[in-house]
Amino acid sequence: MSDGTLGGSGPSLHEAFLHGLRDLGYVEGQTIAIERRDAEGQFELLPELAAELVGRKVDVIVTMGVPGTRAAIQATTTIPIVIAVAGDPVGAGLVASLARPGGNVTGLSVMAPDVVARQLEILKEAAPQIARVAALYNLTLSATVLALREAQAAAPRVGLTILPLEVRALDAFDDAFATMLRLGADALLTFGDGFTRVHQSRIFDFATKNRLPVMYGGRDFVQGGGLMAYGPSYPHLFRRAASYVDRILKGAKPADLPVEQPTKFELVINLKTAQELGLTIPPTLLFQADEVIR
Repeated sequence: MSDGTLGGSGPSLHEAFLHGLRDLGYVEGQTIAIERRDAEGQFELLPELAAELVGRKVDVIVTMGVPGTRAAIQATTTIPIVIAVAGDPVGAGLVASLARPGGNVTGLSVMAPDVVARQLEILKEAAPQIARVAALYNLTLSATVLALREAQAAAPRVGLTILPLEVRALDAFDDAFATMLRLGADALLTFGDGFTRVHQSRIFDFATKNRLPVMYGGRDFVQGGGLMAYGPSYPHLFRRAASYVDRILKGAKPADLPVEQPTKFELVINLKTAQELGLTIPPTLLFQADEVIR
């Protein structure tokens, strides 16, 4: 069950999940049936969608994002729930701990040490002139709060200052953007959370108009025109989610399956956007990139 915050990447992630199932010997329509629900960014629909799946008496519910997982938890305490992607499952109260999740929930987290520090290093390497980086975060999302703290701790090591700006509602973006300009922000950092994904076009438009280099948390932002992204590979996480489903269908209990942290990361760079911003991406970064969009 998806909250729809990955936009155009949704189908490719679903295919990654199916690929993982096929690797384990499952064939959709023959040895396994899949009921797919997508809220398309309308979080208020999630409880109804979760209730539909419970009513269908599915054997496992696979979720994406904290809101979707929370809706599934509220709908059932007995059907196993596998998180394909979630920022901070412990901080969000989805599981008791990574090692011992407890209850009927397990899966994968996108939280990993040093990711935000590496994002800042890459951003500074791509745009050496920057000094003040605005960071959009949402106080209601524990993952973005943790990421902000990591950014603030890492920034001085690469000669940057972080300007924290909270956005938790659509009408907060205008104030945040005005504050960025007033404080002289010359770059922007986002943390790939569901809220900013839903409103990514607002960020794109502002960054383009003001010629700001932006580091995003997922490749879908860059495929949509953003400058660059570094973070966990979402397709890899969805393939790994298939292994959780397999183990549960074979009798494992979610409470006994530790929550995994990401092991595969990817760097995506939009060279066309870099050129529009007047940036010359160093060959060393281009060589490291998993994908370069030209």
